[in-house]
Amino acid sequence: MSTLDKLKEMTVVVADTGDFNSIKAYAPRDATTNPSLIYAAAQMPEYEGLLDRSLGQCPVDIHDTRKSMRPLLERVTVNFAKEILAIVPGRVSVEVDATLSFDQEGTMETARRIIALFEKEGIDRSRILIKIAATWEGIRAAEILEKEDIRCNLTLLFSFIQAVACAEAGVQLISPFVGRILDWHKADRGVDSIPAEKDPGVLSVTEIYHYYKHFAYKTEIMGASFRNTGEIKALAGCDLLTISPKLLKELEQENGELPRKLDPVRAKSLDLEKISPDEKTFRWMLNENAMATEKLAEGIRRFSADLRRLANFMREKAGERTR
Repeated sequence: MSTLDKLKEMTVVVADTGDFNSIKAYAPRDATTNPSLIYAAAQMPEYEGLLDRSLGQCPVDIHDTRKSMRPLLERVTVNFAKEILAIVPGRVSVEVDATLSFDQEGTMETARRIIALFEKEGIDRSRILIKIAATWEGIRAAEILEKEDIRCNLTLLFSFIQAVACAEAGVQLISPFVGRILDWHKADRGVDSIPAEKDPGVLSVTEIYHYYKHFAYKTEIMGASFRNTGEIKALAGCDLLTISPKLLKELEQENGELPRKLDPVRAKSLDLEKISPDEKTFRWMLNENAMATEKLAEGIRRFSADLRRLANFMREKAGERTR
């Protein structure tokens, strides 16, 4: 058995890509998307027809540059996700516009609109996870959406306090960004590498896992944004791990022992204190974590920039159709 096969015995493997061929190759249960991945996939010639179909469903007036591109971008995302759901047996995560990260009402309206688009395509909402940045406003939006049976994936999660607030809000799933945490600490320490057993991203997810399992929270933990297979193997046993095609290939080509690192039985035996953060506590504890504060802000900016790139790309494609 390959390391990937062994990992699948204890952890749900999720494909972190918008490329259908990569998803087919590694047979994950679920898949995740984001503006960066959709933009990358949109550049590939094999998805030309999907983009044309999106433009046909949601035409763009190329002369009206002030009109929001959001309806078309949501349609593109839904069309990509629909194709992915024809491949994976489980769920796909799709992202709310990152510019709404501090807009609770706007986030909820967008999530409802995206779910309605899927349901018009005959896709049950149970197969969709709405990705929302783990800001205070995003968590509050997710809390309400969950009560409407709209399942949420709280993303751009870099700190323990974000994870606790998500669990208290009853969200379906969180995505701690292991690799981006590592990136920050490598730069801060001026080092080229940190071993997996001391990797701050790995340690962060381990702490969250122990807390969730100790207090029997139902929120799922999906480690994300990996930089190497060492991080993945150090989190064997986590509920889910979303992994890029490059690292999935490396895991498939490896073999050997893969011991379980995260164990709910061990988590139950730990002596942990439960906390229930209010808004002031959340904002203060996030502020005190320089890494989490910086990476959350950076992540929102990056997703917003990728969404603008996708919007510009689709506007150009709309222009080509009129020539």
